[in-house]
Amino acid sequence: MDSFSSHSSMGSGSPQISAEDLKDQLKNQLAQAYAQEFLETVREKCFDKCITKPGSSLSGSESSCISRCVERYIEATGIISRALFSAPR
Repeated sequence: MDSFSSHSSMGSGSPQISAEDLKDQLKNQLAQAYAQEFLETVREKCFDKCITKPGSSLSGSESSCISRCVERYIEATGIISRALFSAPR
């Protein structure tokens, strides 16, 4: 049973969902989509930048580069998020 069919109207049999539940579901879906996009972007950008000779394991310099690259993306995302959410509306 999915969340859309878990709430039913007084015997009508048609699925009902409250506006708040729908809002929460949309927020969760957007957060998941954003996280997936973020990870794909970081993976692609950091891999292209740091992995010069793909092999069965990472060299020390590749590992350090990946760590720094991911940290920079996380930091930049935090700065952008704070700027967006603190901006006057």
